[in-house]
Amino acid sequence: MATIYSTRVVANGGRRGKVKSDDGILALDLAMPTEMGGLGGATNPEQLFAAGYGACFQSALMFLMRGKDMTVDNDMIEVGCTVGLDPKAEGGFTLRAALDVTLKGIDQGTAEALVAEAHRMCPYSNAVRGNIPVDISVTGTD
Repeated sequence: MATIYSTRVVANGGRRGKVKSDDGILALDLAMPTEMGGLGGATNPEQLFAAGYGACFQSALMFLMRGKDMTVDNDMIEVGCTVGLDPKAEGGFTLRAALDVTLKGIDQGTAEALVAEAHRMCPYSNAVRGNIPVDISVTGTD
């Protein structure tokens, strides 16, 4: 199967550097978070990952809901994504993630089923499955 989309971003300077996409749309300074001894004041890889995962997961939910002929708009789904960096006992670090999903106008049982299905199809979920823990909380508000 052919790749339907690909992008390239170049990083220079690590956590204290810059990232820029080939098309120039993404161009950001990076900074080590103050919690890790850095100066803060700019984004970091964990924030970028959380933004991408949250947006992709919301899109997966919207795609599923439209496929089920459900009414969908951007305001009815909120996905909060938390990404943490944890030290490993043997050295190095690992990531963890948490998704907090709220679906307005959807009962709790349906919301949980939709989120479980989205978690099976979301590219980010598929990429991290079995590699990092992902905690998911779901709130349906009908």
